[in-house]
Parts: sequence; structure tokens; C-alpha cells
Amino acid sequence: MSTHDLYTIPAGLSTWDVQMSGASRFTWEYDDGRDRMLALYQKGKDKQWDSVKRIDWDLEVDPYNVLGIPDETIAIHGTPLWERMDERTRQEVRRHGAAWQFSQFLHGEQGAMICSAKIVESVPDLDSKFYAATQTMDEARHAETYARFLQEKVGLAYPINQHLKALLDSTLGDSRWDMPYLGMQVLIEGLALAAFGVMRDITTKPLPKQILAYVMQDEARHVAFGRMALRDYYRNLSESELREREDFVIEGCYLMRDRLRGEETWERLGLSPSEVAEAMEATEHSEYLRLFRSLLFSRIVPCVKDIGLWSPRLRQAYADMGVLDMAGQSLEALMRQDEEIADQVDAERFAQEEADRHAEVAGTIALGEAGA
Repeated sequence: MSTHDLYTIPAGLSTWDVQMSGASRFTWEYDDGRDRMLALYQKGKDKQWDSVKRIDWDLEVDPYNVLGIPDETIAIHGTPLWERMDERTRQEVRRHGAAWQFSQFLHGEQGAMICSAKIVESVPDLDSKFYAATQTMDEARHAETYARFLQEKVGLAYPINQHLKALLDSTLGDSRWDMPYLGMQVLIEGLALAAFGVMRDITTKPLPKQILAYVMQDEARHVAFGRMALRDYYRNLSESELREREDFVIEGCYLMRDRLRGEETWERLGLSPSEVAEAMEATEHSEYLRLFRSLLFSRIVPCVKDIGLWSPRLRQAYADMGVLDMAGQSLEALMRQDEEIADQVDAERFAQEEADRHAEVAGTIALGEAGA
């Protein structure tokens, strides 16, 4: 089935052409490069995995309860609008919400694949080209994984959200080689990584937990890559150049925050215009979504600070968003946690498979003895 058949909203043309500018840079310096970058490149090679083999696609998913989380996480839960809905409509609310969220993950991963390929093309140093090449493969695997999950397990998809599309357009259309790092590695990847983490930690369903944990294991390296490259480069920029990057970060963070509203999901549920407005009002005042939005900046804010974009005006923008306190988060600790959780998911999964095999063997032996 074509993905276009799954879209709740017509996606328009089958492709979206972004006019990219900037130079393709070759380098003739083949020395060893930076030790930390090369270590990250080695890790990127060592940690490659196959989504067909590593993920247990035989696990069932209820499309009307994809994550198995309480309804209290739905923005309109407990409102008069929610109380007026019958159970069938509430099921559709759950399904469309999950489809929208995983669809944006999918589109973001394709954007990351294209951005990392552009980094290979435009970044001046070879060690960064090496690592970005491994990331391009990672992002292809992530897009493959989310596409399969939506097609086979949810059966519903949404086109790219306008706010994510605008940020990708700005990121890819800029001729400066560092902007794909800043737009993708810091902003889009940072927010996605935090969103994956929240959903990984609250889901009670094994298949989405596997997918989110394994993708996060890769994404943590990608954010580390962006930090490493930009921190070195931004040390040498002028104040006016840094201000341009801060303007980009501030605008991008507002776009990322606004995309979480998901207005298009309410419009596709057959609600009246007044009910859509009611849903959006509830979204704006949802305590769960307020906390969720705050947590989504847990990776971005400390990363922005770490790379050297931390002027009073940028701090004020984060204060206005209510996320300034996220600056104290330890990215290294979060990255270690992401690695450990993915390894734990692997261990639990394969331990269960081993137990199942032993049980099957024991059952076969018991049947043989009974027959004898």
C-alpha cells in the first residue's frame, strides 16, 4: 500500500523540492583528525544495526492504544469536549494522536538523513565527513523503521507538520556549512531525542519501546557529534555571527514548540470549528503538555549553552518559554542512560526468547516421554 493512501490529509506532490545552496567541499588532508571525533566515528560503525533483525516485528500493536498509556496524557481529557465524546470517538483521538506523533518522527528522520548527507558534502574536515556518513545510514534506518511501524501497526499517517517543514526549509536552504548542524543536530534531533525519551519511559507496549530505545541509542551520538563540531567552530566566530546563529536558534525553538499543538489532528476527527477551537484551548492549558513541552527542551537548552550560544537575550527567550532551568541537565549522563536502556531492552528481550526456547524444548521432551 502506498503511504499516500494512509495520509489523513492530502500530502500534495509526491516530493518536496528544497533549493539548497553552499559549496561541496573536498579536503586533501587525510591525517588522523580529532581523537574524540574519530572515537565517535568508530562507535558509529560499531553500533550499526538492522531493524529487520533487531526489532521483534511479530509483536502486536493495538492501533487504538499504541503506547498503552493513561488517557490523562491526552490534552482534552477531563474537559467538557472529552465528556461529550462516545468511546468510538475517543478511540480515534488516541489513534490519530499516535499516528501524528510517529508521522512527525518519520518525517524528521528523513530530514535528518538529508541534513547529514549535506554535512558530508559541505563540512570542511574529514573526520566530520566520516562520522556524518555513518549518521546518514543511521537516519535511513530510523526512517525505514518508523515507516514500517506506521504502515503495518498503526495504518494511519500524517503529512509533515508546517512548523517542522519550515525549520527544515531554513536549515537546508542556508549556504553556511554549520547550519545543518545547528538546525538538525541541535534543534530537531535534540527535541526528537527528548520526545523519544518521554515516550520510551512511559509506554507499556514492548514494540514501540524497542523502537524508541534503539533509535535513541543512535540519536544520542548524533547530538554529541553536533556539539563537538559546533563548539570548536563557534569559539572563533564574531559577535555578529554568533547573534545570527542565536536568532536562528530562537526562531527554531519557537517553531518546535508550536508544532506540538497538532491542530491538524483535531481537524481530521470530524469536530466542528468550535470544537476544534475548544480542543486547542485545552491543549494550551494542559498541565501534562506543559510538562511535556518543558521536558522536550532538556536536550536542546544544555546543548545550546555548551556550544557557546548563551547570551542574555537567548537566556531570556528560554525563560519566556519556561525552559531555562533545563540548562543544568547533564548531556553526558543522559547519553549514558540512553545507551544503558537500549542494552537493557536487548537483554530483556533475548532473555525472554531464551526462556521461551527452553520451555519449548521442555514441552517437546515431556510430550515424548508421555508418548513413550
